[in-house]
Amino acid sequence: MHIHDFQQRLTDLGAKPMHIGRITRAWLRGMPLDTGTRNQKTENFLPLAVRNALPEISRELDGLARLSSEHPATDGSARLLVELSDKQMVESVLLPRDGLCVSSQVGCAVGCVFCMTGKSGLLRQLSTAEIVAQVALARRFRAVKKVVFMGMGEPAHNLDNVLEAINLLGTEGGIGQRNLVFSTVGDPRVFERLPQQQVKPALALSLHTTDAELRQTLLPRAPRIDPEELVELGETYARQIDYPIQYQWTLLKGINDSQEEMDGILRLLKGKYAIMNLIPYNSLEADEFQRPDGDRIVQIVRYLHSRGVLTKVRNSAGQDIDGGCGQLRARATEVLDRRKSRT
Repeated sequence: MHIHDFQQRLTDLGAKPMHIGRITRAWLRGMPLDTGTRNQKTENFLPLAVRNALPEISRELDGLARLSSEHPATDGSARLLVELSDKQMVESVLLPRDGLCVSSQVGCAVGCVFCMTGKSGLLRQLSTAEIVAQVALARRFRAVKKVVFMGMGEPAHNLDNVLEAINLLGTEGGIGQRNLVFSTVGDPRVFERLPQQQVKPALALSLHTTDAELRQTLLPRAPRIDPEELVELGETYARQIDYPIQYQWTLLKGINDSQEEMDGILRLLKGKYAIMNLIPYNSLEADEFQRPDGDRIVQIVRYLHSRGVLTKVRNSAGQDIDGGCGQLRARATEVLDRRKSRT
């Protein structure tokens, strides 16, 4: 089901825009579609044909994103393995302080060498309805006041659907535009489209290194934009919306944690409207990559922060359950493959 199909179906049943708006708001808030208001019961508001159709429509909307399994972590987060209507799996993450990380694709085409999702390649795009359905599902568990598009997939590769989802969440979904965070490796189309949107989200740019050649190695199918140009594009958008850019930097031991890289960050970001988010790699013993030692992470933060670059450490949510993005889906897929091989 697509958003426009859902709305057209309601229109065909006799729903007016005000009816469609109330039903959409109820869905996006994780509430029953026939939720009324304090002063007006549903039966006094919705046309009879619409009311009679709501149970079936509700079942179809519920089928867009069903909870397959939940994996709580000690940090207050919980990773959700979500099954879509075609049985494909994506991941959402309930974050501390009423946040939610959502997926925009099944798999990803960028192929970041340190990302489990990238190893599967791109399987398909998520529709706008499937993206916002993750929010509706999560809101049945807890409040969601912030949504970050940092789950499986590269949002810029599903740009129309993601931007439509952002507009929906920022209007009918009741989420402030600065609490909607669009994350990208740096597709030029993003910098053209975001300033034109009704809801202008905050922006997170995956930087990971100040060395253009190394960045191409780490993000093999990302657009070939030099880090300097990427930061300049980010700075322009930050000034347009009067809100800082979040630069994402997955810390990889011996690869991008050197003093040379730290000085490169100062060169690029000092004086910019920016926040540097250091994300220590969520490593397992057998991984090709490892996170730097704790002392080194502290040194980096102090060095950058004391020299004028606001720096924060953002540990990947759910580290104690090996919850790096794509790992739950990979494990679930392996189980299904083993079952199929035995039949």
